Amino acid sequence: MSELLNFLTDPWQLPFMQRAFAVAAVIGLVCGVVGVYVVLRGMAFIGDAVAHSAFPGVALAYAFEGNLLLGGATAGITTAVLIAFVSQNRRLKEDTVIGVFFAFAFGLGIVLVSTRDSWTTDLSSFLFGQVLAVSASDVWTVAAIGTVLILVVLAIGKELVAVSLDREAARAAGLPVFRLDLVLYVLVTTTIVMSLEAVGNILVLALLITPAATARMLTERLWAMTLLASVIGCTGSVAGLYVSYTYDLAAGGSVVVVLTALFALTWCLAPRHGLLTKLVRRPDPTAAVPVHAGR
Repeated sequence: MSELLNFLTDPWQLPFMQRAFAVAAVIGLVCGVVGVYVVLRGMAFIGDAVAHSAFPGVALAYAFEGNLLLGGATAGITTAVLIAFVSQNRRLKEDTVIGVFFAFAFGLGIVLVSTRDSWTTDLSSFLFGQVLAVSASDVWTVAAIGTVLILVVLAIGKELVAVSLDREAARAAGLPVFRLDLVLYVLVTTTIVMSLEAVGNILVLALLITPAATARMLTERLWAMTLLASVIGCTGSVAGLYVSYTYDLAAGGSVVVVLTALFALTWCLAPRHGLLTKLVRRPDPTAAVPVHAGR
Protein backbone atom coordinates (compact mmCIF):
# COMPACT_ATOMS: atom_id res chain seq x y z
CA MET A 1 0.00 0.00 0.00
CA SER A 2 2.81 2.38 0.88
CA GLU A 3 4.50 1.65 -2.46
CA LEU A 4 1.32 2.62 -4.32
CA LEU A 5 1.03 5.78 -2.26
CA ASN A 6 4.64 6.68 -3.01
CA PHE A 7 4.05 6.01 -6.71
CA LEU A 8 1.11 8.42 -6.74
CA THR A 9 2.64 11.16 -4.60
CA ASP A 10 6.36 11.21 -5.46
CA PRO A 11 6.03 13.08 -8.79
CA TRP A 12 3.99 15.80 -7.08
CA GLN A 13 6.98 16.72 -4.91
CA LEU A 14 8.72 18.17 -7.94
CA PRO A 15 7.59 21.63 -9.16
CA PHE A 16 8.24 20.84 -12.82
CA MET A 17 6.07 17.72 -12.56
CA GLN A 18 3.28 19.72 -10.90
CA ARG A 19 3.31 22.11 -13.85
CA ALA A 20 3.46 19.23 -16.33
CA PHE A 21 0.47 17.50 -14.69
CA ALA A 22 -1.56 20.71 -14.78
CA VAL A 23 -0.82 21.40 -18.45
CA ALA A 24 -1.39 17.76 -19.46
CA ALA A 25 -4.73 17.62 -17.63
CA VAL A 26 -6.03 20.83 -19.23
CA ILE A 27 -4.82 19.91 -22.71
CA GLY A 28 -6.21 16.38 -22.44
CA LEU A 29 -9.60 17.73 -21.38
CA VAL A 30 -9.80 20.36 -24.12
CA CYS A 31 -8.57 17.97 -26.83
CA GLY A 32 -11.21 15.49 -25.75
CA VAL A 33 -14.02 18.04 -26.09
CA VAL A 34 -12.90 19.56 -29.40
CA GLY A 35 -11.91 16.15 -30.77
CA VAL A 36 -15.53 14.99 -30.54
CA TYR A 37 -16.50 17.38 -33.33
CA VAL A 38 -13.46 16.39 -35.38
CA VAL A 39 -14.46 12.72 -35.13
CA LEU A 40 -18.14 13.44 -35.89
CA ARG A 41 -17.12 15.48 -38.92
CA GLY A 42 -14.76 12.75 -40.10
CA MET A 43 -12.01 15.36 -40.47
CA ALA A 44 -9.10 13.74 -38.65
CA PHE A 45 -6.95 14.75 -41.62
CA ILE A 46 -7.47 18.42 -40.74
CA GLY A 47 -5.76 17.86 -37.40
CA ASP A 48 -2.68 16.48 -39.09
CA ALA A 49 -2.76 19.22 -41.71
CA VAL A 50 -3.05 22.05 -39.19
CA ALA A 51 -0.34 20.57 -36.99
CA HIS A 52 2.04 20.46 -39.91
CA SER A 53 0.92 23.79 -41.32
CA ALA A 54 2.02 25.39 -38.06
CA PHE A 55 5.54 24.24 -38.89
CA PRO A 56 6.47 27.07 -41.31
CA GLY A 57 5.19 29.64 -38.81
CA VAL A 58 7.39 28.15 -36.13
CA ALA A 59 10.38 28.01 -38.48
CA LEU A 60 9.83 31.64 -39.48
CA ALA A 61 9.50 32.73 -35.87
CA TYR A 62 12.67 30.84 -35.04
CA ALA A 63 14.56 32.50 -37.90
CA PHE A 64 13.57 35.95 -36.62
CA GLU A 65 13.94 34.97 -32.93
CA GLY A 66 10.22 35.40 -32.27
CA ASN A 67 7.71 33.44 -30.19
CA LEU A 68 7.47 29.92 -31.63
CA LEU A 69 3.93 29.19 -30.48
CA LEU A 70 2.67 32.55 -31.72
CA GLY A 71 4.27 31.91 -35.09
CA GLY A 72 2.76 28.43 -35.22
CA ALA A 73 -0.69 29.71 -34.27
CA THR A 74 -0.59 32.41 -36.94
CA ALA A 75 0.41 29.97 -39.67
CA GLY A 76 -2.05 27.31 -38.50
CA ILE A 77 -5.04 29.64 -38.31
CA THR A 78 -4.18 31.18 -41.69
CA THR A 79 -4.05 27.73 -43.26
CA ALA A 80 -7.29 26.68 -41.55
CA VAL A 81 -9.11 29.75 -42.85
CA LEU A 82 -7.83 29.12 -46.38
CA ILE A 83 -8.94 25.48 -46.20
CA ALA A 84 -12.40 26.51 -44.99
CA PHE A 85 -12.71 29.09 -47.80
CA VAL A 86 -11.50 26.85 -50.64
CA SER A 87 -13.58 23.91 -49.35
CA GLN A 88 -16.78 25.87 -50.04
CA ASN A 89 -16.30 24.94 -53.68
CA ARG A 90 -18.07 21.58 -53.55
CA ARG A 91 -16.30 20.52 -56.75
CA LEU A 92 -13.38 19.57 -54.50
CA LYS A 93 -13.78 17.32 -51.49
CA GLU A 94 -12.65 18.70 -48.17
CA ASP A 95 -9.89 16.13 -47.71
CA THR A 96 -8.49 17.03 -51.14
CA VAL A 97 -8.22 20.72 -50.22
CA ILE A 98 -6.68 19.81 -46.87
CA GLY A 99 -4.11 17.63 -48.64
CA VAL A 100 -3.08 20.48 -50.94
CA PHE A 101 -2.50 22.95 -48.13
CA PHE A 102 -0.98 20.31 -45.86
CA ALA A 103 1.69 19.42 -48.42
CA PHE A 104 2.38 23.07 -49.26
CA ALA A 105 2.70 24.21 -45.65
CA PHE A 106 4.99 21.38 -44.61
CA GLY A 107 7.11 21.84 -47.72
CA LEU A 108 7.41 25.55 -46.96
CA GLY A 109 8.47 24.70 -43.41
CA ILE A 110 11.22 22.39 -44.70
CA VAL A 111 12.46 25.13 -47.04
CA LEU A 112 12.59 27.64 -44.19
CA VAL A 113 14.38 25.22 -41.88
CA SER A 114 16.93 24.43 -44.59
CA THR A 115 18.04 28.07 -44.51
CA ARG A 116 19.38 27.57 -40.97
CA ASP A 117 22.71 25.96 -40.25
CA SER A 118 21.53 23.81 -37.36
CA TRP A 119 18.55 22.76 -35.31
CA THR A 120 18.21 23.87 -31.72
CA THR A 121 16.37 22.51 -28.68
CA ASP A 122 13.63 25.11 -29.11
CA LEU A 123 12.73 23.94 -32.60
CA SER A 124 13.09 20.23 -31.88
CA SER A 125 10.85 20.59 -28.81
CA PHE A 126 8.14 21.86 -31.15
CA LEU A 127 8.36 18.59 -33.08
CA PHE A 128 8.59 16.20 -30.13
CA GLY A 129 7.11 18.14 -27.21
CA GLN A 130 8.66 19.27 -23.94
CA VAL A 131 5.90 19.26 -21.34
CA LEU A 132 8.38 18.79 -18.49
CA ALA A 133 9.88 22.18 -19.28
CA VAL A 134 6.71 24.31 -19.12
CA SER A 135 6.78 27.39 -16.92
CA ALA A 136 4.17 28.69 -14.50
CA SER A 137 3.12 31.29 -17.09
CA ASP A 138 2.64 28.49 -19.64
CA VAL A 139 0.26 26.76 -17.23
CA TRP A 140 -1.87 29.88 -16.82
CA THR A 141 -1.81 30.57 -20.57
CA VAL A 142 -2.96 27.06 -21.41
CA ALA A 143 -5.67 27.23 -18.72
CA ALA A 144 -6.97 30.55 -20.06
CA ILE A 145 -7.00 29.42 -23.69
CA GLY A 146 -8.60 26.11 -22.73
CA THR A 147 -11.36 27.88 -20.82
CA VAL A 148 -12.17 30.07 -23.81
CA LEU A 149 -12.26 27.07 -26.14
CA ILE A 150 -14.62 25.13 -23.86
CA LEU A 151 -16.93 28.15 -23.52
CA VAL A 152 -17.09 28.55 -27.31
CA VAL A 153 -17.93 24.86 -27.74
CA LEU A 154 -20.65 25.09 -25.10
CA ALA A 155 -22.12 28.16 -26.80
CA ILE A 156 -22.37 26.77 -30.34
CA GLY A 157 -22.06 23.01 -29.83
CA LYS A 158 -25.50 22.21 -31.29
CA GLU A 159 -24.80 24.22 -34.44
CA LEU A 160 -21.42 22.52 -34.88
CA VAL A 161 -23.08 19.12 -34.58
CA ALA A 162 -25.72 20.06 -37.15
CA VAL A 163 -23.08 21.12 -39.66
CA SER A 164 -20.92 18.08 -38.90
CA LEU A 165 -23.72 15.58 -39.47
CA ASP A 166 -25.49 17.12 -42.48
CA ARG A 167 -24.13 20.30 -44.08
CA GLU A 168 -26.91 20.64 -46.63
CA ALA A 169 -29.67 20.23 -44.04
CA ALA A 170 -27.93 22.76 -41.82
CA ARG A 171 -27.72 25.23 -44.71
CA ALA A 172 -31.39 24.68 -45.52
CA ALA A 173 -32.23 25.38 -41.87
CA GLY A 174 -30.58 28.78 -42.19
CA LEU A 175 -27.38 28.06 -40.27
CA PRO A 176 -24.28 30.02 -41.36
CA VAL A 177 -22.35 26.96 -42.51
CA PHE A 178 -19.26 28.81 -43.74
CA ARG A 179 -18.87 30.79 -40.52
CA LEU A 180 -19.37 27.65 -38.45
CA ASP A 181 -16.72 25.93 -40.56
CA LEU A 182 -14.36 28.80 -39.81
CA VAL A 183 -15.09 28.62 -36.10
CA LEU A 184 -14.52 24.86 -35.99
CA TYR A 185 -11.26 25.13 -37.92
CA VAL A 186 -10.00 27.88 -35.64
CA LEU A 187 -11.04 25.83 -32.58
CA VAL A 188 -9.13 22.83 -33.87
CA THR A 189 -6.09 24.93 -34.80
CA THR A 190 -5.95 26.68 -31.43
CA THR A 191 -6.32 23.37 -29.60
CA ILE A 192 -3.52 21.84 -31.63
CA VAL A 193 -1.13 24.76 -31.18
CA MET A 194 -1.92 24.82 -27.45
CA SER A 195 -1.01 21.11 -27.29
CA LEU A 196 2.27 21.31 -29.19
CA GLU A 197 4.40 21.90 -26.10
CA ALA A 198 2.94 18.81 -24.44
CA VAL A 199 3.32 16.19 -27.17
CA GLY A 200 4.86 18.03 -30.11
CA ASN A 201 3.90 18.43 -33.74
CA ILE A 202 4.35 14.77 -34.60
CA LEU A 203 2.06 13.29 -31.92
CA VAL A 204 -0.54 16.02 -31.42
CA LEU A 205 -3.10 14.37 -33.70
CA ALA A 206 -3.33 11.41 -31.32
CA LEU A 207 -4.23 13.67 -28.41
CA LEU A 208 -7.00 15.28 -30.47
CA ILE A 209 -8.48 12.12 -32.02
CA THR A 210 -7.84 9.15 -29.73
CA PRO A 211 -9.89 10.20 -26.65
CA ALA A 212 -12.89 11.11 -28.84
CA ALA A 213 -12.57 7.88 -30.83
CA THR A 214 -12.44 5.90 -27.58
CA ALA A 215 -15.55 7.66 -26.28
CA ARG A 216 -17.30 7.01 -29.60
CA MET A 217 -16.95 3.27 -28.96
CA LEU A 218 -18.75 3.59 -25.62
CA THR A 219 -21.81 5.74 -26.28
CA GLU A 220 -24.23 7.03 -28.90
CA ARG A 221 -25.15 10.23 -27.05
CA LEU A 222 -23.26 13.43 -27.81
CA TRP A 223 -23.18 14.77 -24.24
CA ALA A 224 -21.94 11.44 -22.91
CA MET A 225 -19.35 11.19 -25.68
CA THR A 226 -18.08 14.69 -24.90
CA LEU A 227 -17.89 13.97 -21.17
CA LEU A 228 -16.15 10.63 -21.68
CA ALA A 229 -13.68 12.07 -24.22
CA SER A 230 -12.69 14.86 -21.84
CA VAL A 231 -12.24 12.42 -18.94
CA ILE A 232 -10.25 9.97 -21.09
CA GLY A 233 -8.07 12.75 -22.49
CA CYS A 234 -7.40 14.22 -19.04
CA THR A 235 -6.75 10.98 -17.14
CA GLY A 236 -4.83 9.40 -20.02
CA SER A 237 -2.50 12.39 -20.26
CA VAL A 238 -1.82 12.37 -16.51
CA ALA A 239 -1.31 8.59 -16.56
CA GLY A 240 1.13 8.98 -19.43
CA LEU A 241 3.20 11.39 -17.35
CA TYR A 242 3.26 8.88 -14.50
CA VAL A 243 4.58 6.26 -16.93
CA SER A 244 7.15 8.73 -18.24
CA TYR A 245 8.32 9.63 -14.72
CA THR A 246 8.47 6.03 -13.48
CA TYR A 247 10.33 4.50 -16.42
CA ASP A 248 12.27 7.60 -17.57
CA LEU A 249 10.60 7.72 -20.98
CA ALA A 250 9.69 10.55 -23.34
CA ALA A 251 6.68 12.35 -21.87
CA GLY A 252 4.78 13.11 -25.08
CA GLY A 253 5.23 9.63 -26.46
CA SER A 254 4.17 8.06 -23.16
CA VAL A 255 0.94 10.08 -23.15
CA VAL A 256 0.08 8.95 -26.67
CA VAL A 257 0.91 5.30 -25.92
CA VAL A 258 -1.34 5.30 -22.83
CA LEU A 259 -4.22 6.91 -24.74
CA THR A 260 -3.83 4.41 -27.57
CA ALA A 261 -3.77 1.52 -25.08
CA LEU A 262 -7.07 2.80 -23.65
CA PHE A 263 -8.51 2.93 -27.17
CA ALA A 264 -7.35 -0.63 -27.91
CA LEU A 265 -8.84 -1.88 -24.65
CA THR A 266 -12.14 -0.16 -25.40
CA TRP A 267 -12.16 -1.44 -28.98
CA CYS A 268 -11.97 -4.97 -27.61
CA LEU A 269 -14.22 -4.67 -24.54
CA ALA A 270 -16.79 -1.95 -25.28
CA PRO A 271 -20.23 -3.19 -24.07
CA ARG A 272 -22.07 -2.74 -27.38
CA HIS A 273 -19.47 -2.20 -30.10
CA GLY A 274 -16.41 -4.02 -28.77
CA LEU A 275 -14.80 -6.88 -30.69
CA LEU A 276 -15.41 -9.46 -27.96
CA THR A 277 -19.01 -8.37 -27.56
CA LYS A 278 -19.65 -8.87 -31.27
CA LEU A 279 -17.98 -12.29 -31.18
CA VAL A 280 -20.12 -13.40 -28.26
CA ARG A 281 -23.31 -12.18 -29.91
CA ARG A 282 -22.49 -13.70 -33.29
CA PRO A 283 -25.12 -16.35 -34.13
CA ASP A 284 -23.96 -19.93 -34.40
CA PRO A 285 -24.17 -20.92 -38.11
CA THR A 286 -24.54 -24.58 -37.12
CA ALA A 287 -27.57 -23.96 -34.92
CA ALA A 288 -30.82 -25.42 -36.15
CA VAL A 289 -33.15 -22.98 -37.83
CA PRO A 290 -36.63 -23.14 -36.25
CA VAL A 291 -39.41 -24.22 -38.57
CA HIS A 292 -42.66 -22.27 -38.31
CA ALA A 293 -45.93 -23.95 -39.15
CA GLY A 294 -47.77 -22.31 -41.94
CA ARG A 295 -50.01 -22.86 -44.82
